Parts: sequence; C-alpha cells; structure tokens
Amino acid sequence: MHVCPLEEQKAFTTKDGSTIRVILDRANASAQNQSLAEATLKAGVSAERHYHRVSEEFYFILQGEGEMHLGDEVQVVGPGDAIVIPPGAWHFIAARTDLRLLCCCSPAYSHEDTYLT
Repeated sequence: MHVCPLEEQKAFTTKDGSTIRVILDRANASAQNQSLAEATLKAGVSAERHYHRVSEEFYFILQGEGEMHLGDEVQVVGPGDAIVIPPGAWHFIAARTDLRLLCCCSPAYSHEDTYLT
C-alpha cells in the first residue's frame, strides 16, 4: 500500500505556469498509468493555454472560482465542479479568486506531452 501525504509533496511549476504538488504518480508510488496532483493559482492568474497530445485530463475544483477555457467554450467553475479535458483540446483555467483544484492525467502528466500556444 502506498500512502503519500499531500503536505510531504514538494510544489513545482508546470510548463503551463501552474503550481502543482504531485499526490500520486510513477515517481512516488506504484502508479503506472495516471497521475494525481493538486494545482493552485492565485486570484487574477491564469495557466497558459496548452494541450496534451496523449493525456486525458480531469480537473476537480476544491476551492475558489475560475473561468475554464476549453476549445471555444468558457464557463465559470467552482467547488465541486469536475471538467473532462480530452487529448488534443486546447485549454487553460483563469483564477477569479485563489483557486485550488485536483488534476488527474492518464497517462501520467509529463512536460513532454504539454504543448503551448
């Protein structure tokens, strides 16, 4: 069994500019096919527009309010909202207030699979 406490995970900045802490992935657990991370954005900040060629991604909003941009669609999201981001879909999230969300990628997140505008 692998238990990885969130408070023990070190934060880093992803290629799109989000600050994340990996909760589970192949680097710290036996997970081979997916990754789970906590992402945070300060109010007024947005991740850079990007897509993942291979990974399908889920966002689950824990705290705060943001604007989710997915393809040509824009929607305000908040606590309890879940978003599916298919492979190849341009996307980013902009924080209206301090924002905290979970990100799940399958296959696992990698900088190499992140393509910026």
